[in-house]
Amino acid sequence: MQEYGNIAIVGERELVIGFRLLGVSHTYIAEGAEGVATLRELMDSGKYSLIILSESIRKHMDRKLLDHVENSTVPLIVFIPLPGGEEEESVEKFAKRVLGVDIGR
Repeated sequence: MQEYGNIAIVGERELVIGFRLLGVSHTYIAEGAEGVATLRELMDSGKYSLIILSESIRKHMDRKLLDHVENSTVPLIVFIPLPGGEEEESVEKFAKRVLGVDIGR
């Protein structure tokens, strides 16, 4: 039987520590290829409804995995930038990806 409703965070120490302080218990300090491997394990476990990844992990994904992640709703996978990092996904792009609704018009 699969569990749903858990949240996992994967990324640099600075990102993970912040979520730990907020009470998120499923946190993983991992970057680059290690972050991608951790993501795959979390997705395969079926225990998470939301996985938050550091934006920096995106560039280490192959096209097939990135396409899957960008179209996934269960679990919902969201990239979050580090302060001073790359630009985060806009609300319009997020709504289109997750809900299939274009709110930018």
